[in-house]
This record gives sequence, C-alpha cells and structure tokens, in this order.
Amino acid sequence: MDDGPLSDLLVVDLTRALAGPHAAMMLGDMGARVVKVESPAGDDTRGWGPPFVGEGEERESTYFMAANRNKESLVLDLKDEADLAILERLVARADVLLENYRVGVMDRLGLSVERLHELNPGLVVLSITGFGHDGPEASRAGYDQIAQGEGGLMSITGTEQPTKVGVPIADLIAGMNGAFGVLAALHERSRTGRGRVVRTSLLAGMVGVHAFQGTRWTVAGEVPGLAGDHHPSIAPYGMFRTQTVPVQIACGSENLWRVLCGVLSWDPAEPGFATNPERVAHRDALVDRLEAHFADRPAEHWLALLAEAGVPSGMVRSMDSVYSWEQVLSQGLLLSVEHATQGELRLPGSPIRFDDQPWSGGRSQHLAPPTLDQHGSAIREWLED
Repeated sequence: MDDGPLSDLLVVDLTRALAGPHAAMMLGDMGARVVKVESPAGDDTRGWGPPFVGEGEERESTYFMAANRNKESLVLDLKDEADLAILERLVARADVLLENYRVGVMDRLGLSVERLHELNPGLVVLSITGFGHDGPEASRAGYDQIAQGEGGLMSITGTEQPTKVGVPIADLIAGMNGAFGVLAALHERSRTGRGRVVRTSLLAGMVGVHAFQGTRWTVAGEVPGLAGDHHPSIAPYGMFRTQTVPVQIACGSENLWRVLCGVLSWDPAEPGFATNPERVAHRDALVDRLEAHFADRPAEHWLALLAEAGVPSGMVRSMDSVYSWEQVLSQGLLLSVEHATQGELRLPGSPIRFDDQPWSGGRSQHLAPPTLDQHGSAIREWLED
C-alpha cells in the first residue's frame, strides 16, 4: 500500500540507543518499511527506566517507545554465521542501512562498506558515531551527556552553572542530520544508481547548531557564557516573573518593542532602552523594571494583554499541559497506536505534515513500537520467497 512518500523504501536499522533509532523512526514516519535488527538481548533502551509499562515479561520501556514507532523487530546474532547470512539477504533487498557502532566494529562483523556495496551497489549507508569517523578521538564512545558538554552546548545553557538540555538533544540532532543526509543520498541515487555512505556524529550535530553563539567566537572573538533565560543578543527576549508564574516575551524587532511599551504605558524612546543594543547593554535593569511592573498581576492578565496587542508571548507548559493543548492536538502531534502487549498507547507524533493530512508524518496508519523479535518469523519467511 502506498502510505507515505517513502513507502517504496526498505530500511535496515542496526542502531540502538537513540541517535540512530531516531533517524530510522523519521524515515518510518514517512512511510518507509523499517526493519529493526536487534541482538538477542534487545536494544539497550528496552531496559532504560523507570518508567515502564506492563509487568514481567511484557514490561516495556517508555524510553524505547519514544524512538521506535513504525518499525518491525527482527532478532539476529551478528556473530552467528546463519544469522549474518539472513542479514545479508535483507541488505540485498534494502535501500538504506543505518548503523551507530564504534568505528571499526562493522568491519570486524564482516559488514564493511565494501561488503555492503558488494551485496547491494545501490545501498545508502548511514553511519553515526560519537565524535566522528576519523581524527584523534574517533574511537571514543558517544553518549549524549558527554557530547552536550564536549560540543559546547552546556557551556551556554543554564543560569548559575553549565546545564544539560532536558532531552538528549545531541542524539536527536544527530538523528535528524542523519535522516536528512539519507534523503540527499537517495536523491543522488535516483540519478546515478549508486549508493553512498552518509556520516555524521553527535559532536558534529552539537557544533552544527551553535548558530550565532558560534560566530560570536569565530567572527567576533568573544567566548559566549551561560545564556540563562534571556537571549544574549536581543532584549527584551526571555522569561519574566509575574505575581503567579513566569511569562515569556520575545521582542524581536524595534516595532515590537514599541508595541510592548504601549501595553506598559512606557516611553519607547527612553534613554538607555531606545534601541536593541542599548537594551542588551542594560538588560539587567530592563528585566528588573519589567518584573517590577508584572509583579502586581497574575500571568494570565499579562498574557491576555500581550496577545491582544500582538506581542509574541507565552507560558512555560508542563508535559501534561502540552499534550492536552488543543493546538498540539490539532496538528496531529499525539498518535494513538495499538501495541502488541500493552493495548492502545498514545505517543508523540512526527513534526512533519503533508498537504491537508490530519495526521503527522506521511502515513495514515502508524505502527506501535515492536516487542522484541515481534516480526522475526514473518521477516524470515519473506526473505525465503
């Protein structure tokens, strides 16, 4: 069935943990058939918790569920010759293979790039590592916590000390970069007929999103520090205390500053605050003044006034609030799937929609994260055809 823009693709997912599985899930969201090849022990994240759902042998990790929707599970021991032969038959039919082993492991398994392309010259291979495929530290194991620190992100996150982002952002960005690279290689293959190796890493992903914080150093020679809750180059642009909970305000232009001043009955041309560079230079005084103004009314009062005036603003939502918010639901960002042992589950959805589809991703029917080897027998039978 044609169910998504990638529905003609077969993806072999040899990855575990998060970066690789996230890349494979993105391709699966768009309709690709993704076969997740797991060791007999299963993906590491099957044991990451709590929280879990279910009990005993049917216990499932919510962490695993976050990165493995729209996949089939096949257990293979890649050190076993018979199982390796099954994988090779799968590779021969595939369009894409993803792996995130340490540098050199695929070669030792007998799955070098040369061997993969001998089996299938059109295969696109995505390889994700922690710190890159060459260079003096290529052999290091890559985990999100380490990459956030080594890649500089933690040095600009937090208020009083370096702080990690609340999700494994290095893994997630590496996965997104990997999926993007795969699509580029597939487009090239449509012209050449040949597969290509796509390489990325957690470190590359972190450096790749430095944006203006990176150019503060590379161009201006200024080492950025902790950004806290406020934008280092724009003001007012951050989080401000009120009588109840904080509100967020983003004045990204001089016109928005004038509109905000209209709400507050302030003079937008007041010396020290008239231009964005002045406001950045006097940010602490500006924050203190805004918070003193906001202190006598609850957040709801200020958010209503700001919204009416057209000043970009908002609250800080907890996860339960996000997933009950009508705007999130209207975008198809909450999926309902039927799990093999847990029944109906609600999962975060794909961030991409096509045309007027009410669902997220490119497919109308999403698959629940698989139980270990759930599809093993069916895949083996299919490979025998």
